[in-house]
Amino acid sequence: MDIKTIDPALDLLKVFGKLAKGTTVDIERMRQKVIFSDGLIPKKYKTLAAVLWAVSSRCEPCAKYYVAKAKEFGVTEEEIGEALAIASTMGGCVGEMWALKAFKAFKGDTEEGTVDDPSCCTT
Repeated sequence: MDIKTIDPALDLLKVFGKLAKGTTVDIERMRQKVIFSDGLIPKKYKTLAAVLWAVSSRCEPCAKYYVAKAKEFGVTEEEIGEALAIASTMGGCVGEMWALKAFKAFKGDTEEGTVDDPSCCTT
């Protein structure tokens, strides 16, 4: 994979790494050790987790990179689809929770529909 096709800024990675006291090399070492190696969780699934983190963080270059690595590790179209369904669901869920927090702030703590009243979420 040519990482320069992911984002033009990556063309400066080597130069930046020298200026950044080698942190780019350290981060790559961590990727190799933690994400791109099999352990109790296979690297294929750890890479899917990295894809989800990238989507959650809204980092397009990260998403492109980890999707490419996931394909390299044998992730199928169906598996990436199912994983990205989690991202879509949680994105909706997170938005819903923050909307509820804002609504609670608007209503105050004395109104109906509190945590003790789970009927709000059953319809």
